[in-house]
Amino acid sequence: MFIFTAKINKRKIIAVLVGAFLLCAVAWGVTLWGSSPASAAATANPKGVKTSEDRAAYLQAWGWNVSPEATLVEELQMPDEFGPEYEQYLDLQDAQGFRLDKYAGKRIKRYTYDVLNYPGGETGVIAHLLMYKNTVIGGEIMGNGFIHGLEMPEGS
Repeated sequence: MFIFTAKINKRKIIAVLVGAFLLCAVAWGVTLWGSSPASAAATANPKGVKTSEDRAAYLQAWGWNVSPEATLVEELQMPDEFGPEYEQYLDLQDAQGFRLDKYAGKRIKRYTYDVLNYPGGETGVIAHLLMYKNTVIGGEIMGNGFIHGLEMPEGS
């Protein structure tokens, strides 16, 4: 049988308890107030997106009002290997949490929607959603001379 003894300092115990309380309070605060418009990806579930309504709702979760039906649906063959010409596009998708390299060689669909609420009243803006089966695997917002991820631009 072993007996283990330790000298307990009340100040240290109180400091540890206060530190643990503060750590829990910070974690709770981050959970409640840490979500911002930039975390739209967390609310926009890319799986189970089957219908045009689902796709429009997915874009709505990012803050976009779009046409109720896709204006264009294309079936695309992803390249077997992504060369350097795809680097910027892959970076754009990676920044949103989409890994297109996982779909190399696959047939996908690209749905195009008209964006109805682009900040500043910009017209002719479209949203693309890249889909593999019923999962969103990529997307972007495009307009006259610009392309960016699905996130609403700052100051909107």
